Amino acid sequence: MTFSRTPGLAAAGLAALVCASGALAEDITIGVATAQTGGLAPFDQPALLGFRMAIEEINAKGGLGGSYPAELIVKDTRSDTAQTVTVGQELIDAGAQVMITPCDADPSIAIGQMTQPLSIPAFTFCGTAPILPLAVGDAMFGSYPGDNLQAAAVADLAIAEGKKTVYLLTSPDSTYTANLPEYFGIVFEAKGGSVVGRGSYTMGQPDFSAEVTKIKALPEPPDLIMTAAYEPDFPAFLQQLRAAGVETPIYGADALNTPTIQGLGKLADGIVFTAAGYAAPGSKLEAFNRAFEDYAGHAPESTYEVNGYEIAMIIDEAVRQAGSTDPEAIRAAIAGLSDFPSVTGSITYAGTTGMPVRAIALMRYADGVAEYVDTITPDAADVPAP
Repeated sequence: MTFSRTPGLAAAGLAALVCASGALAEDITIGVATAQTGGLAPFDQPALLGFRMAIEEINAKGGLGGSYPAELIVKDTRSDTAQTVTVGQELIDAGAQVMITPCDADPSIAIGQMTQPLSIPAFTFCGTAPILPLAVGDAMFGSYPGDNLQAAAVADLAIAEGKKTVYLLTSPDSTYTANLPEYFGIVFEAKGGSVVGRGSYTMGQPDFSAEVTKIKALPEPPDLIMTAAYEPDFPAFLQQLRAAGVETPIYGADALNTPTIQGLGKLADGIVFTAAGYAAPGSKLEAFNRAFEDYAGHAPESTYEVNGYEIAMIIDEAVRQAGSTDPEAIRAAIAGLSDFPSVTGSITYAGTTGMPVRAIALMRYADGVAEYVDTITPDAADVPAP
């Protein structure tokens, strides 16, 4: 694979590549409906930057599959589902043959229900709800580890570390915040742990005092708190929990892998989260991170950047196998990929419902620095059904 060290190569400028026959190369239009503003922007934007980097490299080598230059049309969803629908229709009208959707299930489902009847393959940048492809159909794909896969990995770690009891904190306001902790609870209990309490919050609420009081009132402090809360909710909850003197470790998932959480410093000590990979010395991910820093002028903030890069790699391989710009042919090729060698490890779609089988890195914060704990591929029998 190639990691470009030359930024700024415009995809659109390569749309006029000439084939060996002298004819203009047929390009593939990729519609990118992602949050450039709003609550999803901290997740969508790093992924978009990695995606752009890969597309520029691919276009420099002749285009997707080596033959079809990619043209990106990027529109801001503003982290709003209604705006996402509007943007999705605009991109379909502009001729999108592949669609990229936000890092969240709800807006991704909204677009997927528009692209599915047209057999346009759609990728969520880092949406992790395993129900996402099931809610849309066979043209919808995830790339980041699914919520149930992440939850199983985190539960495996908790059991291995001797944790016996957990308090689950959920919000019904998104599939991610509602379901991921419950998936954890299913695996944790199946392996001998106990759920000793449950709490709920409204996304965007600034006051978590009621939840903090409930946790403090438990007969015995739980061994850990499991939540899929993310910013701004998670920092608010953490600050109020620690201010109340509750030092219970908190385990979460990929949404805690952001500069905001890192910036909490020692307050975030002990927080466990998941990532798509770990940049071990000499690994492909370490090489990617160096190349990305040259490309973007700053180091990756998370593994969302490499995830965006990998989505472009997957599309490139699917177009190569399809040998066509036809959306249905590309969709079928994606669905058949098995052990595809990406930056963070192999990715498989064959035999799945659209969420990939892949390894999960587990990390823990110490003084604002994410330290590697382990890499786990959960046993398929342990992963809760969506």
